[in-house]
Amino acid sequence: MFQDFEKKAAELVDQMTLEEAASQLRYDAPAIERLGIPEYNWWSEGLHGLARAGTATVFPQAIALASAFDKDMLKKIAEVVSTEARAIYNENSKRGDRDIYKGLTIWSPNINLFRDPHWGRGQETYGEDPYLTSRLGVEFIRGLQGDGKYLKTAACAKHAAVHSGPEATRHSFDAIASAKDMEETYLPAFEAAVKEAGVAGVMGAYNRLNGEPCNGSKKLLVDIFRKKYGFEGYIVSDCWAIKDFHESHMVTSGPTESAAMAISATCDVNCGVVYLYMLKAYEEGLVTEEQIRAAAKRAMTIRLALGMFADDCEYDSIGYDDVCTPESAALAYEAGAKSVVMLKNDGILPLNRDSVKTIGIIGPTATSVNVLNGNYNGTANEYITNLDGIRAAAGEGVRILYSEGSNLFRDKVQPLAKDDDRITEAVIVAEHSDVVILSLGLDSTIEGEEGDTGNAFAAGDKNSLFLPACQQRLLEAVVKTGKPVILVINTGSAMDVTFADENCSAVLQSWYSGQYGGRVLGDILFGKICPSGKLPVTFYKDGTTPDFSDYSMKGRTYRYMDSVPLYPFGFGLSYSSFSYGAPEFDDASGEVKVAVTNTGSVDADEIVEVYISSEEAAKYGDQPRYSLCGFERISLTAGETKTVTLKISDKAFTLVNEDGERFTPGGEYTLYVGGQQPDDRSRELTGNSVQTVKIHK
Repeated sequence: MFQDFEKKAAELVDQMTLEEAASQLRYDAPAIERLGIPEYNWWSEGLHGLARAGTATVFPQAIALASAFDKDMLKKIAEVVSTEARAIYNENSKRGDRDIYKGLTIWSPNINLFRDPHWGRGQETYGEDPYLTSRLGVEFIRGLQGDGKYLKTAACAKHAAVHSGPEATRHSFDAIASAKDMEETYLPAFEAAVKEAGVAGVMGAYNRLNGEPCNGSKKLLVDIFRKKYGFEGYIVSDCWAIKDFHESHMVTSGPTESAAMAISATCDVNCGVVYLYMLKAYEEGLVTEEQIRAAAKRAMTIRLALGMFADDCEYDSIGYDDVCTPESAALAYEAGAKSVVMLKNDGILPLNRDSVKTIGIIGPTATSVNVLNGNYNGTANEYITNLDGIRAAAGEGVRILYSEGSNLFRDKVQPLAKDDDRITEAVIVAEHSDVVILSLGLDSTIEGEEGDTGNAFAAGDKNSLFLPACQQRLLEAVVKTGKPVILVINTGSAMDVTFADENCSAVLQSWYSGQYGGRVLGDILFGKICPSGKLPVTFYKDGTTPDFSDYSMKGRTYRYMDSVPLYPFGFGLSYSSFSYGAPEFDDASGEVKVAVTNTGSVDADEIVEVYISSEEAAKYGDQPRYSLCGFERISLTAGETKTVTLKISDKAFTLVNEDGERFTPGGEYTLYVGGQQPDDRSRELTGNSVQTVKIHK
C-alpha cells in the first residue's frame, strides 16, 4: 500500500530544504510549519499492549502469548493495541501533545529467535521456533496495521537480524552466524513480516553481524531486506545504536562517519542523536543529497500512509472511550487463560473445595504486580495478583494463609534478623495448610533489557537457569514439610526446576501473566479453566546449553539439541485427554487432515502440532531433526471429535545448504501429527504418541 503515498511523499520532500529533509530523519522530528508538518516522535511501543503511554490494557507478555499457539488471538490483541494507540494519539494531538510514546509508529513485534534461555529479553519474543514466530508475527503485524485505506498504526519488526544476547556486550558484540543459520533460523520471521504482512518498519539490532554493525550493514539492510525481500518501508536504528559504530564497535572514527555509514545502508530514521551530524556528513562528501531525500521520502511515506495529513482517515474518530474497554479486558483474561502451561500434575489439580479447607500461599511473587506486567508494558486500570486471584477463586469456605517466604532475588537481611528469617514463617504456614501454592520466579527488574533492570551484574540476562538461591532454599524448606506443593512459576524464560519436578505435586508456568494473571491462575487451580498452553521454548537443564555468545544453532532448540530437556518445546498438560486418528495428506492441496477426539470428561482446548522431517536430510550435512510446520488450536467438548485441516507450505519441504541456499531434496518425508513433538521426552511426560503419515515428493 505504500506506493499509494510515495508520490505525495516525494512532492512534500521536494519542497523541503536539505536541512529540513535531514531533520525528518530524527526520531524526534521537528515541525516544518511552512509546509504544515507538525512535530512527530516516532518512538512508541506496543509489545503486549500499548506501552509507556499511560493507562492501557496489559496482556500477558509476548512469550506467554506464544504459549497459546493462537494466531487469531494474536491479531485481536494487536487490534486492541492499535485502537488504544490511535486513541492516545488522537486525544493528545488535539491538545498539542506529541511527545514520546504517543505516536502511531509502534516498535513491535520483537521477532528475534529465543535461541538461549539465558537471554533476558527472550520474554519479548514468540519463542525458539522460526515457523511459530513467523505465523504469530505476521498476524500481530496485520492486527496493528489494519486493512483500511490508511494504516491504523505502523508495525515495526525488530531487531534485524540475529539479536538475542548477551545484553551486557550488545553494543560491541559481533554475532557470527553462518549463511545456513541465517536462512534456516534467524531470518524467516523477518521475510514473512515483509512479504506476507507488509510490515511498515524494520529496526536494526545493536550488535554487529559477521563484522558489520546491523544498522549500517549494506548486506543485511540493502541486499537482503531492500533487494531480496523487496522491503519498501522505513528502517529505524535501535536507540542510540548508531553511536555504537564509533564508541563501541570502532568501525568509524566519529559521529559524522557513523551517520554516513547508516544512511548509506538505508537506515532512514535515527533513534538517537547521530543524525544531527548528517549535514556535516553531506558537507564532507560522505553522503549525497539524494540519499538524504530518499530517506526522508520513505519516512514521510509512512506518515502519509498513517493519514496524519489527511481529512478522511477512518481512524480519526477513535477516542479515549476506546481505551480499556470491557471487551479488551475480556480479551486480556482469555489470553491469560490460554497461555498458562501445566508442566506437571500428579492428580492434585484441579483443587477440590470439599477436601481442601486451608491453603498456604507462599512466595515473593504472590503479591507482585511486576510479574503481571513483564517489560515494555503499559499501566492497567486493574490488576489481579496471584494471591488475590487464588483467594477469590477459593471462595469463603476456604481459609487462606499467606507468607512472603523470601525476597525475590538478593537476600536483604534485616537488622538483628538472621538470613532466611522469613522461611520460618513460611514453614509454619505450610504446616498449617492442607496444600501449599508456592509462587516463585523473577520479574523485569531481574531479567530484561540491559539498562532497564536491577540485575546489573548480568545486564538483564541470567547467569544460570536456576531460581535465585533465596527462593530455592524456600522451595526446599516448604517441600520438606511433607505437605503437597503446587509450584507456580512467573518468569519470562525457561528455568531449570528439576527439584520441583521431582518433589512438587504440580508445576504451572504462568509467565508474566498480564493484568488478570492472578484471576486466571485461581480459575485454573480450581478447575474453572482447563489449562491448554504449550511451551514455545525448550526447558533445558542448567549447564546443557552451548556457550551463550556462540550464535551457531548447533545444539540449540528442539530442532538441533543433542541433550535431554527437562520439558520439551510444544509440551503442555491438560485436565482432559485427547486421541488422534490416522492423518491423511492431500498432495494436490498440500493439506493434512486429522480427526481429534476429546477422550476426557471435561471440555478443553487442544493444540494440534504438525512437524516434518526429510529422509534425505542426512545427505546434506547438519539439518534439523524435524521442524514445526503447522499448528491449530481447537475447542472440544467432552467426547467430541473434530477433523482439523492444516495447510503445509511448500517451504516446509525444503532444506538449506551451507551456502544459505534453500532447495527441495525430494524423496520421502514424514509428517508427525499430535499434541506434542515426536520425541521420547514428550512421550514420557504425556504417555501419548504422535500419528505419522509418509509423503513422497
